This record gives sequence, structure tokens and C-alpha cells, in this order.
Amino acid sequence: MPPTLQGPALLTRFQALDSFLLEHQDLWRPRPFHHLQLPWEARHPGLAQWLRQRSLEDAEAAHNHPEQLDAPAPFAELTAQSQALGNVAELPGAGLPAMRQRLSVDVPGRKWQQIEAFSARLQFDRTPTHWLDWCAGKGHLGRRLLQPGQQLTCLEYDPALVASGEQLSQHHALSARHLQQDVLAAGAASHLNPQCAPVALHACGDLHVRLIQLASQQGCPQLAIAPCCYNRTSASHYQGLSTAAQASALALSVDDLALPMSETVTAGARVRRQRDTSMARRLAFDLLQRQLRGVDDYLPTPSLPSHWLDKPFAEYCRDLARLKELSTVGEQDWPALEAAGWQRLAQVRNLELLRGLFRRPLELWLVLDRALFLQEQGYAVRLGTFCQASLTPRNLLLLAERR
Repeated sequence: MPPTLQGPALLTRFQALDSFLLEHQDLWRPRPFHHLQLPWEARHPGLAQWLRQRSLEDAEAAHNHPEQLDAPAPFAELTAQSQALGNVAELPGAGLPAMRQRLSVDVPGRKWQQIEAFSARLQFDRTPTHWLDWCAGKGHLGRRLLQPGQQLTCLEYDPALVASGEQLSQHHALSARHLQQDVLAAGAASHLNPQCAPVALHACGDLHVRLIQLASQQGCPQLAIAPCCYNRTSASHYQGLSTAAQASALALSVDDLALPMSETVTAGARVRRQRDTSMARRLAFDLLQRQLRGVDDYLPTPSLPSHWLDKPFAEYCRDLARLKELSTVGEQDWPALEAAGWQRLAQVRNLELLRGLFRRPLELWLVLDRALFLQEQGYAVRLGTFCQASLTPRNLLLLAERR
């Protein structure tokens, strides 16, 4: 079992990941959806051919565990490096007090399991006296942590969720303040102080980065964050937080930041079919637009309402061409073009399996940047997982405590 990461190990692992990601960026940066031929295929023709001849069902079966594939070189070698560098131990359990009320009522089962697992890992040298639930929603996490003699403040942007949270806290006779607050606004800093311990379970992108910056500025003694959605940022490129990330040659686009989030969660057959149909049609249209424009490049298309999938395929393509202000679409072999879209989807999904080996290393690089920043601000930081990936793939947890 690997150790949880802390102390000098944080920088050592970050630097190893940095080298690995830089060395192989030609394998994980280009998105198969955007290219008819990927730059690395000429160097690894055996692997490319092996992946391209597999079915869509083959790709689906391997999606969440590409490391289990018996694919041609250099797949096995990259898998071994990816697993060694992306491996982090589970944080020890702190022994969570039993619930005093039926707090889990009305919380989806999977979400409540995540809350329980997260809460059970919050082991600090000094017991917090005031919890601050950041981007709290209805405040389920904060209520689970609240013990007699402690205070709870829940910050949430959506007024409807603030009102619901307030009702739930009153129903359970718990002393909690639910405040409507845009955490990216200037006023957010006033809620953080040396008496409160902020917690954030899956606050997206800029929202959890803002918490890390403000909590360290305002002298919060403890901090617990499970980051999420690194691509939800207003910046056009990734802005490193720590000295090490700022010195790195790895320049990440918003597209790159989406890679760790590319795992599919369990979805019903209807939802999967709708998703696949949408992607197959987009890939077929991509072939058509290259022909119409006489330009062999990907053309981004907007998100389309789901009812577009009810249109006959030819009408879908004509309407999308009109939307993109392309020249008149002449008569096409529509069945052949649609079939080509499905064939490309199978190839794209299988080629994506190589990128899948870099999902966890890139995510860990990003979380370690946050850990190293907090370390630079005088915190003792521990990084580990708080649950199995089957409960949530976003299972990395940062615990920080002022020395």
C-alpha cells in the first residue's frame, strides 16, 4: 500500500508527474474527436491499428479501466508508469460520531455515502470549533460534521438551496447559519477567519481555488477539500498556484484540464444511446464539413438541444451546416455518411483509451499544485483518497492544518 502524501513527498511526486506528463504530452493532448489521424499514430502504428479495429462495445468495457488492456507497446510500459505515479493511499479514518438525527433523509444514496466517507477522514490535531461549508448546497455535509458545542456556517450562491438548507437545519433543531453568497465575490473573505475550518466536497474549479487562496490569507487553522471540475475556470490557460507549478514547462489549456473529468459515470441504456448517437452524428458531420469547406480541420459546433436527435440524419446535417453558415449541402450518400460517423465513434472511443492512462496523473499533478501552495502558506498538508473510485472518481482529499 502506498503512503498518503505529505511533507517532502508532495514535491517529489509533483516533479515526477511533471516529467512524465511533459515527456508524453503528444499522446494525451490531441483529442481523437478532433483528428482524423493522431500525431502519435505514425510512431506507434501497431498500437494505433490495434485500437482502431476494436468495436464500440470493446471501448465501453475498457473505458474506466484502460490499464487492464493487453494492448501493443508502448501501452503496458505507460500503464505501469501511470499506476506508479498516480497511486495514493486512502487517508486513515477518524471515527465519525454516530448521527443524532436522520440527516440522510432526502439525500441521494451515493451523495450521502460520499459525505460519510469524506467526513470520516477529517483527522486534525485540534478539533475544529466552527465548520464553514463552502458551496454548501443545502448544507448536508456541514450538518453531518456539526457536533454539540460547535458552530456551522453554510455559504451557497443559489437562494433556493439556501432556503431549503435553512428549513432542514431548523427541522433537525441544529444551530446553523445558511447565507447566500457568491464565493467569487469580494465579500466572501469576510466569512473566513482564524476560528473557522472550511470544508468543500466537490466545489468546482475556480470555487475551490478561491477557497484555498482566501483560507490561507485569512488564517484558517484547518482546511479539507476534495477538488472537482478543474476545467471550470474563467482563465484561458491554467494558472499554477505553487512555485513548482509556476516554474513548470507544462502549459495546460482548458481542454487539457477536462481530461481528468472524462470518465463516464454509470448511465442508463437510453442515456448512453442518446450520447452515442449525438457523438456519432457530430463525427459524421465533421467528415461532411471538411468536404464542404475544403479544409481538413475540426470545426467546433455548439451544444444542441436533445430534440435535434429526433430529426432525420440528412436534416440534422443540413440544419447544422446552416447554423455554421457553410455553403449549400448538396445531395449526399446519407446512409454511408451516417455509418462512417458510427465507425469513427468506435475508433475515437478506443483511441481515447490511451489518453485514459493520463487522467489520474494529470489530476494528481493539479491537486499536488494546490497542496504545495498550502504548504508554502505554512500548512502541514496530507493528500490521500477518502473513498473508492467506484463511489466517485473525484476521490482525492486535501487535509491542511496550520503548524
